[in-house]
Amino acid sequence: MNILITGAGRGLGLELAAEALERGHYVLAGMREPQDKSEAMQALEAAFPGKLASVRLDVRDEAGIAELAASLKREGMQLGAIVNNAAVLKARDTAIEELDMKDVEHSFDINLYGPMRVVKHMLPLLLQPRASIVNISSEAGSLTHAYPGDYPYGITKAALNMFTEQLHSLLGAGGVQVLSVHPGWIRTDMGGESAPTDPRRSAAGILDLIERKAELHPKFHFVDYEGKEMPI
Repeated sequence: MNILITGAGRGLGLELAAEALERGHYVLAGMREPQDKSEAMQALEAAFPGKLASVRLDVRDEAGIAELAASLKREGMQLGAIVNNAAVLKARDTAIEELDMKDVEHSFDINLYGPMRVVKHMLPLLLQPRASIVNISSEAGSLTHAYPGDYPYGITKAALNMFTEQLHSLLGAGGVQVLSVHPGWIRTDMGGESAPTDPRRSAAGILDLIERKAELHPKFHFVDYEGKEMPI
């Protein structure tokens, strides 16, 4: 399967790329600046020659996404999965009275509009059998468990869950799996060192979902990395 991953340069995106490669998939690792790839990404390229392509993919740059999609189409590329992983966490623990709306706008641009741009231009390439779109969401996007604080992040993830439902309504009958996935509180730059979950464990669970190793029957298409239903 050919898997496109946004935000693949570090954190969960990097672990998703590594897990997918170890399972024999071909990975398109989307990064804002692929020429500045980390040592870890370079090590993956060396370990899996011909199975990993680092591509420039800034989810804020629609023209660049369209250009990448056109280039992949010319090459005859077909995708089996799109993983919308790129995200930002702005204004953490900021009171609503002190919230800078520029942080909200920036969060929407990346966390919601980014996945929308990627799907808009990459969907015509999603042609491999048993294809999937996975939007990396968060428990912070649950209306049921709403809490004060993290306003930009929580609101954008709730909106992303709505986008997932819309895509499922569009594509589900054709066999495309569309999921919002809570990856757990993971030890990354975003999650911090005190987070309880190994990002590689989360990545393995998400790949299991892409490979359809679990039978899912959620009311809505919002699950955790083990496939357990999340409250919308």
